[in-house]
Amino acid sequence: MIIVEQSVASLKRYLSKTGLNEFARLMVMRMVLGFVLHPGRMSCSAAAGSIASESIHRGQLSRFLARPRWQAPDFNEPLRRSLLDLESRDGPYIFIVDATMTTQAGKKTQNTYSTGNSKRRPKKGRRYNQKKVVRKTVHSFTCGLLITPSGFRIPYQIPHYTKKYCEEQGLEHQTTAESAAELIASLPLPEEAEVVVLGDTAYDAKVVREACEKRNYDWIFPANAERVYEGPTGQRPKLRSRLKDWAGLSLRTIRLRASTGKYASYRRISRWRVGSKQKPRVYYAHQEKCAVRNVGDVQLVFSTMKPNLEKATPDDVKILMTNATKLSVSEVIELYSVRWQIELFFKELKSTLGACQYQFEKFTAVEGWMECAMTTVLFLEEHRARRLSDRRLSKERRKWWESQRLHGMCEAFRQETATAELKYLQDRLKTSGGVEKMKRLIAKSIPTEFRIVT
Repeated sequence: MIIVEQSVASLKRYLSKTGLNEFARLMVMRMVLGFVLHPGRMSCSAAAGSIASESIHRGQLSRFLARPRWQAPDFNEPLRRSLLDLESRDGPYIFIVDATMTTQAGKKTQNTYSTGNSKRRPKKGRRYNQKKVVRKTVHSFTCGLLITPSGFRIPYQIPHYTKKYCEEQGLEHQTTAESAAELIASLPLPEEAEVVVLGDTAYDAKVVREACEKRNYDWIFPANAERVYEGPTGQRPKLRSRLKDWAGLSLRTIRLRASTGKYASYRRISRWRVGSKQKPRVYYAHQEKCAVRNVGDVQLVFSTMKPNLEKATPDDVKILMTNATKLSVSEVIELYSVRWQIELFFKELKSTLGACQYQFEKFTAVEGWMECAMTTVLFLEEHRARRLSDRRLSKERRKWWESQRLHGMCEAFRQETATAELKYLQDRLKTSGGVEKMKRLIAKSIPTEFRIVT
């Protein structure tokens, strides 16, 4: 919580890029401050009281988030372009796609679905079992994380709409693969940019590959278990059939350290994980170029971390498929290892910012909540980028900023805000008029129901 909004003038200037009206900007600023400064569980109450001298009722913020008209323009798009404009290095961009879910328990909550298997299995004495299980439902979001050559992280998200919700709202239903393809097609990158798209098996889909081909992007996905080699009908063995002769394949031993190599800057490794004493990850891999049915000419990389290859099972071996046939086997494995960064991003988004800690019935409010969470990430990323561009920064401080993720950036912003607020109070206490103004601000910071009647 802060006392006056003047102590976060940088955030106020930053939000002016969104094109929102003044009222909407103040509401979004409260949400961003709530995500960064909340001491416990993130809620509309925490965001509504984030500016103590100008606190509002939590219901006002909830109603604002549920209004669809203020979200009509993508107000985060100018913020993404602003961060991209700070990129000065040459190198590949890595775009990672994946879906994340947040659990919802309310039966009246819009646009939820259950991920559990609701089919009842035969069991002796089933009709006498009176125990009832309340299945939890979830909201799903297809997200993309663009990592630039300088290590900037730019998040994207498209909410997943269920078929029932689409019928009620008159929306078009999309699968998570179709949403990922839309994100790829809308990336604001120049045509000559070198981009590698990463994802898990769910994105080994035709629509995603076509989106990459239209923009001339490379992609790396684990092959679907049912994928087969190209060939005449009846003579199309599965890719996994290669594992039968695993011990006889020409295998390469690859050692990778997260803190070194071409893509080390994309990971933002903590200084505690940097050094020669850190053990490398050892992969045993086989590489081949071939034609895959319904995909075309690709490169396959079979990799495992099992040292005893004779006991390696199909579940222990990952089959990476990519259209970048010129990449070496070590580059394919190292590039795909960067995919884990989106899993860490989801963890930080939920645990640090509290993006999953909402309770809304209307899904439009959920969309507003998640967009404000994306705004918070973009603000912290640009705040970090501008600190790194300061030539006066010492070597130690620069090293510190280079490795910071959401938790460290939130803590740095809290400290800078506290310093700015103390400076503001110091300046006001120099004059009698300033003292009177501070008295009024402190009085406003007390909730109305607890103020002493004078």
